[in-house]
Amino acid sequence: MSIAIVDYGMANLRSVQKAFARAGAEAKIISRPEEIDAADKLVLPGVGAFKDAVATLGERKLAEAIVRHVEKGKLFLGICLGLQMLFDVGYEDGQHSGLAVLRGKCVRFDVDTTLGLKVPHMGWNQLIVRNPSPLLTDLPPGCGVYFVHGYHVVPDDPSVIATETDYGRPFVSSIYCENIMATQFHPEKSQKAGLKILANFAGM
Repeated sequence: MSIAIVDYGMANLRSVQKAFARAGAEAKIISRPEEIDAADKLVLPGVGAFKDAVATLGERKLAEAIVRHVEKGKLFLGICLGLQMLFDVGYEDGQHSGLAVLRGKCVRFDVDTTLGLKVPHMGWNQLIVRNPSPLLTDLPPGCGVYFVHGYHVVPDDPSVIATETDYGRPFVSSIYCENIMATQFHPEKSQKAGLKILANFAGM
């Protein structure tokens, strides 16, 4: 079962690829729609702005291929911006349409700065399981993972929420819906827990 990481110019792809290797899985980096169509398992990582990322996926004809992959029931893993773009709309620098694979929106953190909370949310934080996800198999309760983000998703359907994390108030830190899995945190930066998550995805 081939694992393909989508290169659209907005992610540290080598870090993700190397993390899969450390987890005992081979993942190749791809950049063309036909390569997405041929992949068994697809990984969409990302850092940067929602608007630019969605525009680039559209310009390179990758957005349609990603949606096709999901609609065929093939396994999908989104990381950080790769989670956010799955939803209908993002509100970074205006209002911008996402891939609309899932219903919901991506909004900026609204936190109480008097408590010392800053945006972006950066560093280690804990996962609170809301609905079991295959990504979380054999992970200890409340394990720590690494975040770097100023925005978070708000799904219309709460049943897709796999984990939440507290940052002043709970926010969605990962989702699971049939063949779709995605994390707001970075598994490739999350040491032992992150490698286990990637190994779980590779083993499905």
